This record gives sequence, structure tokens and C-alpha cells, in this order.
Amino acid sequence: MAIAARGRAGEVFRVFLWLGLTSFGGPVAHLGYFRHAFVERRQWLSESAYAELVVLCQFLPGPASSQVGFALGLLRAGPVGAAAAWFAFTLPSAIVLVLFALGAAVLEGPFAERVIDSLKLVAVAIVAHAVWGMAKSLCPDRLRAGIALVAVFVAALMSGPWGQVVAIALGGVIGLGWCREDSASAQREPLAFGVSRRASGLALGIFAALLVVLPLLASFGAGFTLIDAFYRAGALVFGGGHVVLPLLSAETVQAGVIDDNAFMAGYGAAQAVPGPLFTFAAYLGALWPGLHMGVGAGLALVAIFAPGLLLLVGVLPFWNRLRRWARARAFLGGVNAAVVGILALALFDPVWRSAVFTPLDFALALSGFLLLCVWALPAWAVVILMVLGSLVLGGAF
Repeated sequence: MAIAARGRAGEVFRVFLWLGLTSFGGPVAHLGYFRHAFVERRQWLSESAYAELVVLCQFLPGPASSQVGFALGLLRAGPVGAAAAWFAFTLPSAIVLVLFALGAAVLEGPFAERVIDSLKLVAVAIVAHAVWGMAKSLCPDRLRAGIALVAVFVAALMSGPWGQVVAIALGGVIGLGWCREDSASAQREPLAFGVSRRASGLALGIFAALLVVLPLLASFGAGFTLIDAFYRAGALVFGGGHVVLPLLSAETVQAGVIDDNAFMAGYGAAQAVPGPLFTFAAYLGALWPGLHMGVGAGLALVAIFAPGLLLLVGVLPFWNRLRRWARARAFLGGVNAAVVGILALALFDPVWRSAVFTPLDFALALSGFLLLCVWALPAWAVVILMVLGSLVLGGAF
């Protein structure tokens, strides 16, 4: 079965609120959290359907993990569910960053630093578990395992988001030529997003219109200037996460709107909170001159996420038609294998390299992986146990 029965928006909100409060480690780790929550634990969709969503969102500009979450909410409970998923996953980190902009320096001192370090180790365990589980399902034979390995080499040699795009495209080409369609793939149920062609056209029209109109409105006040800056940043970034930082710096620091020290302080705080890194926009919006902090934060947050979500809604109606074709399914078989390779490389950089420095770090990360993989503990329990273990063994108490 590809998709579970439909649920309610309240259910979607509760699940994503918990993820918004506990999903540390950046966009790659978020995809691991989502897989554990919705593929393994709740079985809202199959492994292959989830991998297809990840692929689709990686090809679009914007924050891939937030786009996947939005699509999962849409799949489960329609448009209201999509909005619930986005609000619940985004607001916790946005609120914390706005409080940080107000001067609430809650992330200082050795104790807080140790907590942050332990949360990075949680991300190692989560991503490693996701790689292992997806590899068993999406790379079941030598050909697709080889595609995953090729993707690792391509993405390693071509660093940055374009390396990932090339690796995915190459995996699809190999799959198109050599992957054989299996019976499960042929009988796969459609992903019922419920987006009409009319809604799709409207979303794409709004996306394009805002790109043209907002620069013309930027001179009419601080609010329009802010919306234009953050909408453009969200529309032009491929790869999400850290890739948006240079664009935001150009629109704020280089434009003389926000001081460089304030920008870097907010960026550091954004690394330490759960949820999407794009919520850094809420911090910058709160500091935008000429606007109330709450108004600036809200406008910036909506503006930076809007392009990616509009594009996602615009392409969803065409997805089921594409995936019904036999050759398209062979292409997706190669693409899914390539995604496993890309996720495996991301496990090393940036997840592993930013978290594992000592033998104790390795032991804690391995413990988290085994708790997830062998003992099948829920992710939230692993987070608590690893943070407590890190604090005790690291001498923070």
C-alpha cells in the first residue's frame, strides 16, 4: 500500500508540532525524522512514495524538508492539513529566533553548548538510520546499489546542490536504461494530493506574478522591501538550508539593512534550534528597520517559504501522470537509488563532520543508531536518552 487512509488536520498539526520541537540537525536530518514518523511508525505512505516526494522537492527551489512536510500534510488531510503541517513545523523555531532577536541569549554557556553538541549527535543517529532503512528498500539489487555508489562519487566530486542534481539525473538515466520494473512498482497506488489543474495553474501564476510585481512595489515602504527581498531569496535558492545564507546576506548585510555581527549571531542561534533553517528569516525580519518586530518576522517568514510551496503545488497534479508510465517508473527506480547515495554522503558532510570529534561522540552516535535500528525506540526517546547520556558522560553535571 502506498498511502494510508486520510486523517484530520488536527492529527497532522500535533505530529508536526512535535517534530518542530524535536527535529534538530538540519534538512537532511529532518528527512530522517519524517521517514521515521510517517513511513515506519504511522505508515502514512510507503518507502518508495516517500522517496519520490524527496526527489520531487529536491528538484524544486526552496527548503526541501519543509516542502516534503507540506506535501505530507496535503496528502494526509488536504489543504488544511498542508497548512497545519507548515505552521506546526515552522513556528517553534521561528518563535525562539524572534525571542533571540529580542535579546534572550538562552544559548550561552558550557551547559548549553554541550546540549547543542549532543543534539548534533542525535542527527547523526537519525540520518544513519534513514540511510540504512532506505538502502534496504530502494537498493535491493546490485544495479541500484551501484547507482547509489555512483551518486556518492558524483556528489562528492561536484560539491554543492548542483552536484546533487547531476547525481540524481544520472541515476535516473541509468535506471531508465537498465532498471527493470517490478510488480510492486507497476501496482503502486497514486499519491492523492487532491490538487486540481486549476489550482496548479493559479499557484504557478501567483509565483511568477510576485517575482515581477514585488520589485516594482519595493519602493512603497519597508514592508514591501522586506517581502521582495525574502521572496526573491526563497525563489532563487536550490538546495535549501545553508545555501540560502549568501542570498540573505546580500539582501540584508550587503544592502546595509542589518549589521554583520547581528546577522552572524542570528545564524549561530538558527543552528541550535529545531525545525527548518529558513526560519532564520524570522530573526532577520524582526530586526528589519521601520517595522514592528512581530510584523517584520511574520512577513519575512511567509515571504521566504512562499515560492517553494507555490511551485510545489504547481507541479503536484502532473506527478501522478508521470509516475504511471513504465519508463518513468524505471527512471524513478534509478533516481531513488541515487537519493540513497546522496543521503549517505550527507551523513558524512555536514552531519558527521559537524558532530563526531572524539571516541565518546562516536560511541554516543552509535548508541543512538542502535536504539533506533535494533531496539526500535521512537525518535523523541532517543533524543532524550542521548542528551542525558551526553551531559552525564561529558561532565556537564
